Amino acid sequence: MARFFALGFFLLPLVEIALFILVGRAIGLLPTLGLVVLGGVAGAMLLRQQGLGVVARLRSNVSAGTLPGKTMFDTMLIGLAGVLLILPGFFSDAIALILLIPAVRNRLFGALAGRVRVVQTTTTYRRHDPAGEENGDESPPLIIDASNDDWRKDGK
Repeated sequence: MARFFALGFFLLPLVEIALFILVGRAIGLLPTLGLVVLGGVAGAMLLRQQGLGVVARLRSNVSAGTLPGKTMFDTMLIGLAGVLLILPGFFSDAIALILLIPAVRNRLFGALAGRVRVVQTTTTYRRHDPAGEENGDESPPLIIDASNDDWRKDGK
């Protein structure tokens, strides 16, 4: 898997440069630069809008009693699309525009949701002391004080 990421980081700039050359030849230098700047501005605006809206969506999901997993996934993909739009390049912009399509995000969520296992945790600590439960009182824990000579490694 790490090989694919390394290969992707190597090939992505090459693909972007090739697309810059092709688009520059087709429409000219200034329109090409204008598209790159427009993509960056659109990405920055998208990230700003997403950052402001994510808290409200998460709050409404939690107040409705539903898990915000889908909302968080959509937010993450839209944020990734914003970052890809900020990066200069036409290939990254195309990937970003694909990620902005709700049907694509739903399909990605469906494909990945079946592979994710949700584990519920709590942040409380409860001490279980069977002896204290019988008496109904909170007795202090039993402390055993031993020196290094009082125990052996072999357990005998």
